[in-house]
Amino acid sequence: MKILDVLQKEAVLVNLKSRDKKSVIEELAMPVARIANINHDDLVRVLMERERLGSTGIGGGIAIPHGKIKELESLAMGFGLSRKGVDFESMDGRPAHIFFLMITPENSTGLHLNLLARIARILKNEPFKDRLSNAVDSDEIFNIIREEDETF
Repeated sequence: MKILDVLQKEAVLVNLKSRDKKSVIEELAMPVARIANINHDDLVRVLMERERLGSTGIGGGIAIPHGKIKELESLAMGFGLSRKGVDFESMDGRPAHIFFLMITPENSTGLHLNLLARIARILKNEPFKDRLSNAVDSDEIFNIIREEDETF
């Protein structure tokens, strides 16, 4: 499965305003909840519960908040870019700038893990991360992801 099989342009936020972890999750969750037709507060609660188990800030300026919701019909994803960076309690202690939010149905563990692994793998590509960080709008983000998606 490719990222753009799941990510919709309406869920791409290129100028996150939030300055802390909970606010970023709330901001990223807004379009995803609407697209997935789920309650925003429930989505935020699930994502914050997952954060309490350990930060999804994987280091290198990246965070991948994720979780599972029982009544969800299919996987949903959001993308966010913070120009200033947010303390996401990342493993390396650095602020996160690139965010992929992912929510999956409770019974889709394989799909969940495969997409998480794909995102983590492509984000190891420094030129790709740099291009994402410097993108000016959702169209550019989409094109950058599409190019990378096709090479993996």
